[in-house]
Amino acid sequence: MRALALLWAVSLLAAAPRGAEDLSSPDPRRRARAAAELGKQKEVRNLDLLRPLLKDSDREVRAEAVAAMVLIGTQHSLGPLTEATRDPQPSIQILAGDGLVNFYYPGYIQSGWVATLKKVGASLKNRFAEPSAQLIDSYVTVSPEVIQAIGRVAAGGTSPEARALAARALGVLRARPAVPQLIEALGTKESTVILECLRALEKIGDPSAAPRFAFLLRDLDEPVQVAAIEASGQLQNREALPVLRDVLRETGKAPVRRAALVALAKMPDPAGREQFRAYLGDRDKYLRAAAAEGLGRSGEASDGERLQKAFAGERSPSPRLSMAFALIRSGQTSYLPYLLDALNSAFHRGEARPFLVELARRPGLLSQLYPSLKNGSNEQKKNLAQVVAESGDSSSLPYLEELIHDPNPEVAQEAIRASKSLKARL
Repeated sequence: MRALALLWAVSLLAAAPRGAEDLSSPDPRRRARAAAELGKQKEVRNLDLLRPLLKDSDREVRAEAVAAMVLIGTQHSLGPLTEATRDPQPSIQILAGDGLVNFYYPGYIQSGWVATLKKVGASLKNRFAEPSAQLIDSYVTVSPEVIQAIGRVAAGGTSPEARALAARALGVLRARPAVPQLIEALGTKESTVILECLRALEKIGDPSAAPRFAFLLRDLDEPVQVAAIEASGQLQNREALPVLRDVLRETGKAPVRRAALVALAKMPDPAGREQFRAYLGDRDKYLRAAAAEGLGRSGEASDGERLQKAFAGERSPSPRLSMAFALIRSGQTSYLPYLLDALNSAFHRGEARPFLVELARRPGLLSQLYPSLKNGSNEQKKNLAQVVAESGDSSSLPYLEELIHDPNPEVAQEAIRASKSLKARL
């Protein structure tokens, strides 16, 4: 019997993951190292060993446990990472939230962030240097528990950085159920939190949220005011039109003026047409671009000649793209190749693609994109696949399915994503 018991004990020890014996050590440094070792192994079974460490009295041990869970990944990490968002330490809240996003958006979390967040009092300024353009594909379904956990941090996290990065995460996840938490978070005095909330609301795209932040359209903090104006335009808050016109008329700040005219251009009405005509010849190229877009969306046939002359005399690529868009909207589809050619430019495809998304929703325009989707350059195929994913219809599916077999792997991959997104939308 003794021999059998000894053999059983030895087999258990052999089956235990390497380093697991230190998880119950009285020395927190050994526990932390054990957690890190379990993370490096990237085995799902280690999550059961790591989860008790979320209650550890030592902050470093908890941080290493959460970092290990992030490394292990898989859907099995979602439960413990959701639990970790309740940790009182801001850096652990952030790391857990980033880990949750990383499951739905692989590559969201970077190894450098993990190393930084495990340090007490780590600076996160570089994370806020630029707005995040990241966004999950529309066919990805996020667990309600994950959205609830991150939303709770956005509204009541233990530091401004934690709340701001939680708000950013909600935007990446298109988390519409978290709109109330984002609106609640706007009540802070922290500009960074407000900015991330506004950008998240813009990504989520719920028009009902726009009136709730209209009070920020005159905010004294310029970046906040600009973000509120941009989001109001994107979410089509027509109730804000009188305020936006006042801001455009009164402001002496170029970024605010540009944002206001762009927002007005997204919601044109007869009362603002003269403004667009006036700014079409402005010295500021951004204002010329916005004015052209406003005229194009206004749909006044008499502006066609004015836009043609402006296009012919324009030397800056960005306003020319806006003018081409406006002319196409007015029915002059001969300018469509100009936007399609811009998809080949790393500098301008980000401007041309949204125009094509909007144009593809107009009768007759979608079918004119199919030849380039099928036979264009690799960049045209990839970008038009994205356009079709957002604005296509059932007629688009055969073109995407054919593109899935493209010899270029990047094109084929984009076609797969676009096909999934379009099917989910249809």
